[in-house]
Amino acid sequence: MGTAQQHDRRTAGKRLLSLFSAAAVTFAASVAFVTGAAPAAADPVEQCTPTVGAIVAVDFGPFGGGVVRGCDTTPTTGYELLRDGGFTTEGTQHDGPGFICRIGNGAFNSGTRYPTPAKEACVLTPQADAYWSYWIASPGQASWSYSPLGAMDRKPKAGDVDAWVFGATDVGGTNGRPTFTPDDVRAGGGAPDPSETPTDGPGVPVGKIDVPAAGRWVTQQLHDGSHVVDEGSDTPNYFLTTEAAYALAAAGGRSPVLDKVVARLAAGTGEYAYAAGPKEAPDANAAARLALVAAITEGDARDFGGHDLLGDLEKNVCASGPAPRCTAKGDFAGVSYGDGQALAVLALLRGGVVPPADTVTRLTQLVCEDGSVTSILIGPGENCDGDPMTTGLVALVLDEVGGHDTTVAKSVAYLKKAQLRSGAFPAYNGSTTGSVPNTAYAAQALRALGQVRAADAAIWWLSREQLAEGGFGSDEGAEEGGLYATAPAVLAGSNTSLVTLTTKVPEPTEPPTTPPTTPPATTPPPSGDGPDLKKGVAYLTSPANLHQGRYYTAGGPTGRADFGLTLDGAFALAATGHDNDALRGIVDFLDRGGKDGEARTVHDWTNVGSAHAMGGSMGKAALLAQVVERDPRDFGGKDLIAGLADAVCTAKSSAPDRSCADKGAYTYAVSVFGQSLGVIAQVRAGETKAAEAPIGYLAGLQHTSSGAWPSLVPPTGDADVDSTAMAAMALDLVPGDAHAAAVDKALAWIASKQLKDGGFPGAAGNSVNSAALAVQGLSLDAEKYGKQIAKARKFLASQQNADGGFNVAKEGQRGSDLRASTQAVGGSTGISFGVLTRSLDGTTPNPLPPSSTTPVIVTPGDSAGSAGGPSVVNAGGPNGGGSLASTGGQALGLAGAAAALVLAGWGAVVAARHRRTATGGDL
Repeated sequence: MGTAQQHDRRTAGKRLLSLFSAAAVTFAASVAFVTGAAPAAADPVEQCTPTVGAIVAVDFGPFGGGVVRGCDTTPTTGYELLRDGGFTTEGTQHDGPGFICRIGNGAFNSGTRYPTPAKEACVLTPQADAYWSYWIASPGQASWSYSPLGAMDRKPKAGDVDAWVFGATDVGGTNGRPTFTPDDVRAGGGAPDPSETPTDGPGVPVGKIDVPAAGRWVTQQLHDGSHVVDEGSDTPNYFLTTEAAYALAAAGGRSPVLDKVVARLAAGTGEYAYAAGPKEAPDANAAARLALVAAITEGDARDFGGHDLLGDLEKNVCASGPAPRCTAKGDFAGVSYGDGQALAVLALLRGGVVPPADTVTRLTQLVCEDGSVTSILIGPGENCDGDPMTTGLVALVLDEVGGHDTTVAKSVAYLKKAQLRSGAFPAYNGSTTGSVPNTAYAAQALRALGQVRAADAAIWWLSREQLAEGGFGSDEGAEEGGLYATAPAVLAGSNTSLVTLTTKVPEPTEPPTTPPTTPPATTPPPSGDGPDLKKGVAYLTSPANLHQGRYYTAGGPTGRADFGLTLDGAFALAATGHDNDALRGIVDFLDRGGKDGEARTVHDWTNVGSAHAMGGSMGKAALLAQVVERDPRDFGGKDLIAGLADAVCTAKSSAPDRSCADKGAYTYAVSVFGQSLGVIAQVRAGETKAAEAPIGYLAGLQHTSSGAWPSLVPPTGDADVDSTAMAAMALDLVPGDAHAAAVDKALAWIASKQLKDGGFPGAAGNSVNSAALAVQGLSLDAEKYGKQIAKARKFLASQQNADGGFNVAKEGQRGSDLRASTQAVGGSTGISFGVLTRSLDGTTPNPLPPSSTTPVIVTPGDSAGSAGGPSVVNAGGPNGGGSLASTGGQALGLAGAAAALVLAGWGAVVAARHRRTATGGDL
């Protein structure tokens, strides 16, 4: 599934289908409609504190009310926080209770749920300009972040604040923010007392990092004493080799070992920084890192490996953006991360060059409202959520540039607030466990900027994380060292940073305090350095996930199916071929009219043959039939190909009818994913002529300047990796070469968005969905983009958990997510939806259980506003709203909420540009 879908999984459901007329209410009455959550007693707001429970605030302003606040002292999910905080909710008929369509509270208008049926029928997913959007803030966070997870998936921590706002926002949550701040509604009327932070509290013992031991460990990681290679590879990992150089310089100054490393980096400069050719723009991040190696070791960045690194950085600054290799004006071309921008600015400074003013301005644009700095090089105005590591580095660089004292002070304040009582810094806002790289970079910045006490606390924590052999792991309690964590820890332990680090002539030193050791043995990575697909399939087909071996549920006690997710899983199984019997069970269930716990079939989801037929959903179901060699003209008793032909819009619909975005769009296909699915299904069915208008509409959505596609239909101006990959797959399938140039441009844009760890940016951050879809898209030209594909597959492997499933993203909440896992498993194969085929011959048909509506029982484990803020009412107080009984909502998968993205995101496979086999491989 796509990033867009992940984005839509937020209970607010984000963006999609249209409002309905009164006639839709009649239609809804004829089907099993989702009832709202019943009232339950809310915890008094005063029982929530900065360290106990979480607060939820709902703004009823658009309906004539104020902000109503609720408390849950033991929240399990964002959904439970909303319900147990005293609010009633109602979902949509199409998507179930997980998609929050209405919210009410007894503190406002006798508990009426809004929007009322007269304004929104809650039959299909509401429009992006009129829905409940979901916002979150961690302790100490001064501004709201648009939640990267649905409320059913998010697990609030003590001191967190959630907010629900009705209105409009876009995919990235860049507008429509709450009009009140987190501190206006936070427990206790504000942020936790700063005096409780480790920097101002009781004295923290000052530890000491064994820098010489760490230096020896780094030396032991070198291949042939000159460079780092990944396990099982003979190719230098130049990124980690630069990290090794920094660590060796900090640990022992100039040495024969360091000289050998520097010489190897110089010899590999062309391969590392100028992979596109010596006359092309360099990889700015690689050029900056090499220039810093030269500066640190008293070399010449103007002639390093035969290249003028500084001159080439100066010459390749983006004059505007977004554009190919440029997110915005002032970017160093090709940089995707904030730290890459910072390192390039620093490299110029250390080389005696005044950085172009736009490059420094661009750095300041990455500073969020709370002083943190975002790791991804976002565009101006996009949602900003920073982390301690990037904040520490950027603060150091801006301080070195000069003239940014206010901004630097703001970032220092954020770092002091983000520091945990242990002295550590978390990897991301809201986490309660320490991260070695984040703590090391924060410690470097705090010491350089005069916050010695806070820096000492961080060093003390780092000293406890140092392993016996001298290295450091990335996470708190890690048992295996890594260069990415060890290098910044060495700099922090040496009281230096990349701003000041330099070598000097070696002097006699004391004998080492720790004897050398042999690095621990490690388990070889899975074949091909990609995810373990057999484990991934086992996760997808486990009884805990695949209900009765037939479908995935949307959560809750009724056994309601998430048909979009079920199709995602089927595509993943078809791509790998690892469990064809399980695939047969899913297909038979869908094709033979199998009913879920609410007596719904797949066509209660596609709406084929009705006034609300959904083009994307029909396309997705038809495509599965084609993949497994069933008849899409008679799948589940319906002709999906005829349904798609009937769903092609002849003109843009007029309000209040929002079924057609424009001529050539499919009805209720409100995302590029939905439009692409319909096109692929029609073309695979030999209906290219009938698909001419949808193909033309899809092609017309491409941004001509960059080659990217937006997420939504009608478009909102954003650019999305997932949607671009999907659109490229669809157009690549169209016979002839009319769209070849558009596909080529799309793939180039996708490749330009790859992050240094191999991942790709998406709505959830460094996203598993986006990386998997990028693999699929880039596999359309695997020969050209082989390196990018390999890096992305390694990234996906890094996000696979012990149970075989995958995280949603590198940042944020940990734990396997079904939807992300379907995409990761299928996407890793790189097989095209256009050619994917999986024969079910020889499989054992699993008998369908008798239809039943018997639910599967799941057992779930004051009225004054804050001073100085908006009018805030507390739920559950004297004027609060009644009682709300728990219905096991924490088991509900808000992931199954959003219709367009349920069909938009998916775990399928991608097209190989007419160059790959039509049969899924046994990977």
